[in-house]
Amino acid sequence: MAEKPATIVYTHTDEAPLLATYSLLPIVEAYAAKAGVEVETRDISLAGRILAQFPDRLTEEQRVEDALAELGALATQPEANIIKLPNISASVPQLKAAIKELQGQGFDLPAYPENPQSEEDKEVRARYDKVKGSAVNPVLREGNSDRRAPASVKGYAKKYPHSMGAWSADSRTNVATMGKDDFFDNEKSVVIEGEDTLSIVHVATDGTETVLRESVPVLPGEVVDATFMNVAALRRFLTEQIARAKAEDVLFSVHLKATMMKVSDPIIFGHAVQAFFPTLFEQYGPQLREAGISPNDGLGALLSAVGDLPDGEAIKASVEQGLADGPAMAMVDDRKGITNLHVPSDVIIDASMPAMIRTSGHMWNPAGEEQDCLAVIPDSSYASVYQTVIDDCRAHGAFDPSTMGSVPNVGLMAKAAEEYGSHDKTFEVPAAGQVRVVSSDGTVLLEHDVEPGDVWRACQTKDEPIRDWVKLAVTRARASGSPAIFWLDEARAHDANLIAKVKQYLPEHDTDGLTIEIMTPADATAYSLERIRRGEDTISVTGNVLRDYNTDLFPILEVGTSAKMLSIVPLMNGGGLFETGAGGSAPKHVQQLIQENYLRWDSLGEFFALAASFEHLAGYADNPRAQVLADTLDRATATFLEEDRSPSRKVGGLDNRGSHFYLALYWARELAAQDDDAELAADFAALAERLGAHEQTIVDELAAVQGSPADVGGYFRPDDAKADAVMRPSATLNEDLASL
Repeated sequence: MAEKPATIVYTHTDEAPLLATYSLLPIVEAYAAKAGVEVETRDISLAGRILAQFPDRLTEEQRVEDALAELGALATQPEANIIKLPNISASVPQLKAAIKELQGQGFDLPAYPENPQSEEDKEVRARYDKVKGSAVNPVLREGNSDRRAPASVKGYAKKYPHSMGAWSADSRTNVATMGKDDFFDNEKSVVIEGEDTLSIVHVATDGTETVLRESVPVLPGEVVDATFMNVAALRRFLTEQIARAKAEDVLFSVHLKATMMKVSDPIIFGHAVQAFFPTLFEQYGPQLREAGISPNDGLGALLSAVGDLPDGEAIKASVEQGLADGPAMAMVDDRKGITNLHVPSDVIIDASMPAMIRTSGHMWNPAGEEQDCLAVIPDSSYASVYQTVIDDCRAHGAFDPSTMGSVPNVGLMAKAAEEYGSHDKTFEVPAAGQVRVVSSDGTVLLEHDVEPGDVWRACQTKDEPIRDWVKLAVTRARASGSPAIFWLDEARAHDANLIAKVKQYLPEHDTDGLTIEIMTPADATAYSLERIRRGEDTISVTGNVLRDYNTDLFPILEVGTSAKMLSIVPLMNGGGLFETGAGGSAPKHVQQLIQENYLRWDSLGEFFALAASFEHLAGYADNPRAQVLADTLDRATATFLEEDRSPSRKVGGLDNRGSHFYLALYWARELAAQDDDAELAADFAALAERLGAHEQTIVDELAAVQGSPADVGGYFRPDDAKADAVMRPSATLNEDLASL
């Protein structure tokens, strides 16, 4: 059997993916054990990450390991084999909700300090800041991203195309973006010559210097950028777009990423809230600030908090008047009155824009009807991508999933590349003056003149990941035969430096016969769409943020969801990280489970990740049985798709638990039928026979629990026993698995 460690680490995350794990993981563990593969779990959920920050506040029994730090170290090792499910990238409202739940479960956690003044509050805030936003991905992603639709998924989408809303040539849907005085326009970039430690300093107009970031270690060849968004220009822009939406009679919607961009985008979101309700903040702004109510947390948090204020009813009336006076606003849930500005994490650009494009360019209005909209994306770095798709649909109609090609992605993300707005190098400028990036010898590398409230950010992209990214792009172009397009704009400072490096590193590879080009994001989008409509594939080779956007945009159009993608991260030191799709719809799925004991989360992404993980382990650990598991799981997944065993949307159909049963059945049958390992075939022949004989009983047991409320003991930190009981309600299936 295997001489090297044969271990897969399966992450324990959040929301619907976590609940699905209670059902799927016992199947995986049982099958893997027969191949001598151990499956371990590590808790990187939001709740687990919070608890790991406060061991001094917890009892010995309550303390948890810092699993994220442990996995970050593992990701640098050649034996790493990690299956990473979607996790919460926490906005402040989500973080506060998680803290409240944990406090209710008996954990002595401090409240989140909104405006820390004391040293103790500042120290508590610093701990909580470590778990906000995209805290997980930069730690685990020690490699670049290879993301594409598996052939079985693409084939299924062509055979059974998902619904696509019709587009009209007179659609009034458009994107609005700043174009000036934003992150794109103000960006400056430098390539570091030698190893150094930089600092970020604010110099006020009176000469007062404040160190914003004392230590920024850099390596030779590293690309360091700095830029800022002018808040006065932002406010003018937002006010103009609110007026434009009303004049054009379209819905007003703001599309940001307040989860990943945990510092910058909540601030921008807060300005949108203030711009939409100018009278409210003119009259009651000081009172709201004094009460610790921040527009950055959204309209929902504001309305929940003002009930205790002396002018609470007047403030609520002012909100209602603002809604009446402004343009109609796009709704997250029109039945509950939840608007686009209620919660900063409700409308995440990479999920919301493709969904809008797929639905005829419409969003929901307050009356629960579809309507054209003005999609406000303040920073112009990538807004042109979405405008180009909208223009294409307006000219040529909706895409046809039964004939359209594909846009797989090679994404630059290793070693926290291009982590914009989500880290400790993003600041809301405290006073007028300059923000400078300074080398250890005092040389000013980058500087900007800034005003109070401007959002300034710096970011790093190391040379080694860029070189690996170019290599991966060539590798995928060679393997697939598709053109590979680098989405880079020489008019942008950061991209200009990346273009120079791409041109430097491409000659290191055999590119004969390959089509590899560099285009602006808008031109690359148009080129890819033209090929898509001809049924042709085009690899998008992008930076980290566009990787996020494109791996939702194109899959949602092509196969109906981004959750069905194969997402492989070849770690630079030889290990493998296997991601399982996006979690944007996870909150609604949890709500349905709690209300109706029905989970419609689709685990197909986990199936693909598992097969790739077993295959990787087979090679590394010299474990032929792991390869058998990989091959048979691939075939079982193809049957799963052909038999349409994915969860349906409503009670009465097959849900997530039922889909896991059918995967187990098809996988057992494939293992029993394979002739590479007779002993393994014999083991699974008995299980396949039992599962087949008990099919109707198991399906009936799973269906019997539907329709009534379910109690899993917590949203952010479910009770294991309760969640296990809810997600494994078939005694027959449990007994059959135990027979292995």
